[in-house]
Order: sequence, then C-alpha cells, then structure tokens
Amino acid sequence: MSTKVRTADTRERILTAACEVIAETGFEKIRMRMVAERAGVSTALLHYHFDTREKLFTEAMTHSFANTAVDVERDVESVSAAVTLARILRSLLPTDPQLHQDWRLWQELWVRALRDETTRQFAVDLYAQLHEWVADAVRRGIASGEFTATDVDELSTLLLSLSDGYGIRLMLRDPTVTLETALTAIWRHCSAALGLPATIPEA
Repeated sequence: MSTKVRTADTRERILTAACEVIAETGFEKIRMRMVAERAGVSTALLHYHFDTREKLFTEAMTHSFANTAVDVERDVESVSAAVTLARILRSLLPTDPQLHQDWRLWQELWVRALRDETTRQFAVDLYAQLHEWVADAVRRGIASGEFTATDVDELSTLLLSLSDGYGIRLMLRDPTVTLETALTAIWRHCSAALGLPATIPEA
C-alpha cells in the first residue's frame, strides 16, 4: 500500500471516528484523545492530520455531507429525476441510524455557529452546498422534461427549510410528527411545484 493511500485511509478512519464521538458526546466535551482512541491511532498522529479541534470538527462535517451525497448520487444516470430528488429529501431527514448521527452533528454545528463567527461562516457555506445539491437535481429534472419549470432557488430554499423543521421535530421524538408524515408533507410541495404525482417515489 502506498504512503498516499495509507494517509487517505488514516484520515478516513479519523474523520469517521470524529463524527461518531462528536455525535455521541458533543463538540464542547470531546477531547482529541477520545477521537484518537476511537480511530485506533495515536494522539500524535491525530494532531499531525488535524492540529485543532475546530479543524477536526469542520472536516468531520464536510466528510459527513460528502458521504451522504455519494450514497444518494449512486447510479444517478439510470434513475429518474424524481427518484433522485426523493433520495435527496430522505437524506435530509434522520431516516436511518447514519443520518440520525449526521443530524446530531448538524445540531452541534448550529449551536457552535451561534457563538463562533468562523463556524457561522462555515455553516452558511455548507448550506449553500446543500442548496446547490437540491437545486441541481431540480434543474436536471426540468431540463429533461420530467419536471414542470419553476423557480428553482425558491423551491430549494423551501425544501431545505421544511427538512430542517421536520427533522428537528423527529430528532425530538415529537409524537405528532412521523417520518412518513414529514416526507409526505415535503413531497406535497415538490409535486405541486414540479407537476409530479402526489406519492413520493421509492428510493
């Protein structure tokens, strides 16, 4: 195995471990040693790759988002635009254990962004990437003729806002909100704006 591959593998293990520890413990309580132990590396090696907790946190958030996007975009060329959009919407909610962990990371990001300007800017940039991810899926559907033309940015902002709102209620285990009702409500806006069937397609 080349040095470059080993380095990439080590970073992957560290970032995966960081996501787990931050989600379990909270950013304010984690110590670099805790992440190193979870990743199975020395603290010195962890500091070699990430010299501060703040850098580790932002890299972990980016890592989490990138992994979700890769999973959602699999075989994107062979499925309909509606299925791709439905996959994205499901990934924006805590629909499985991994996404539940991702949501805990987002909640840590929101809290930290309220107190730290650098984190606030990072959070805004991440939202811009999320917005573009949703918008690009909508644009592809419009370009292919599968979707009715609409204001892409307005719809994308609405979908992200709805996902955040319902996601928080789901994370709180609010008994009045279920994953099914949340997805149905969000998709209702998609179907109305894009001329799609009212039933969300299977992913």
